[in-house]
Amino acid sequence: MKDIFVTGAGIITALGIGKQANLEALKNLQSGMAPPRYVNTIHNHFPVGEVKYSNPEMKHLLGFKPDDAAVRSSLLAIIAIREALQQAGFEKRDPALRVAFVSGITVGGMDQAEIHYQDFLHNDSKNNYIELNDCGGTTEQIADYFGGFQFVSTVVTACSSSANAIMLGADLIQENRADLVVAGGCECLSRYHVNGFNTLMILDREICKPFDRDRAGINLGEGAGYVILEKADTAQGRGIQPIGRISGYSNACDAFHQTASSPDGHGAFLAMKGALEQAGLKPGDIDHINAHGTGTPNNDLTEGIAVMNLFGSQIPPVSSIKSYLGHTTSAAGSVEAIISLLCLEYNFLPVNLNFRNPIEEHSFQPVTDPNPKRPIRHILSNSFGFGGNNSAIVLSKI
Repeated sequence: MKDIFVTGAGIITALGIGKQANLEALKNLQSGMAPPRYVNTIHNHFPVGEVKYSNPEMKHLLGFKPDDAAVRSSLLAIIAIREALQQAGFEKRDPALRVAFVSGITVGGMDQAEIHYQDFLHNDSKNNYIELNDCGGTTEQIADYFGGFQFVSTVVTACSSSANAIMLGADLIQENRADLVVAGGCECLSRYHVNGFNTLMILDREICKPFDRDRAGINLGEGAGYVILEKADTAQGRGIQPIGRISGYSNACDAFHQTASSPDGHGAFLAMKGALEQAGLKPGDIDHINAHGTGTPNNDLTEGIAVMNLFGSQIPPVSSIKSYLGHTTSAAGSVEAIISLLCLEYNFLPVNLNFRNPIEEHSFQPVTDPNPKRPIRHILSNSFGFGGNNSAIVLSKI
């Protein structure tokens, strides 16, 4: 596998705008979970990881007019991409470079479609939101804001969407179909979103407890995360210092159930194993596992079993950050890849909040000490979606 460098990263979550705000919150063990404020739901008893900005505030920040049609997911994505492009020194496009945009999302513009549904039925005053309801429409709105992309694609695989977007971006570079790729994902909260997960009866009424014996479900979150991927010679030619490397990745589908993982975590095992093999690494080379760790009884048990099956008695530090910023669903893979890059840069382990009692079937306990016992050079980041769509990415220090 050719070296694929990460030269920029941008993020927005319930912890704040930008990498620095998210880093400080993680290091200070500060959760961004709170009752819903911007999503109009009757389920105020469920804490959520909501970005602390309204749509009008984000429109103003980005130079949109107040009456411009823009969905929340697009606004979140544009904020994150601006940070990533700035770090990569690519705010002005080089026309000689083939630049691609790959974005993962599942809810699309549902937040506005559900608000204006009655208007769609009875008059035509809000029809400009109809095309934005589609996931691809959201991606196109983001792409149009920046312009200059020779390739634009949308990945929709639920909670593994943005991880798969990064993998597709890496494939485009590997196959010499692009010189530079903006890859990641975004997702906003909506009533449809909240009601759907509530119907599955997997929402926790308290801040979630990943990898704890008494875990009771997930907290939903929203946000966006994007990375700039490029070939080694492209980065060198632009005089840009990489911040990390994508050294391996893999996707596997166990197709066990529409929403549940297989009892033995076989799909997760195959994804992790494939990522390590592509990276040319052994299990002992991994210094930290950023777990999918949703806090549901099914996911945490089976993901842990998969980790045990792959790593045996030498399990590296494992933790989930879902209790800080919620499960950002389609954005989770890229958001957590960026958190992993921060862990590599600053050599710390995210503490697994709210852990008290170990899961009896597990031979390990999640991270409670942020200080690693050895320098962190390789992190395995997991993202698992409905339908058994399992993705794993290895991020490495330069």
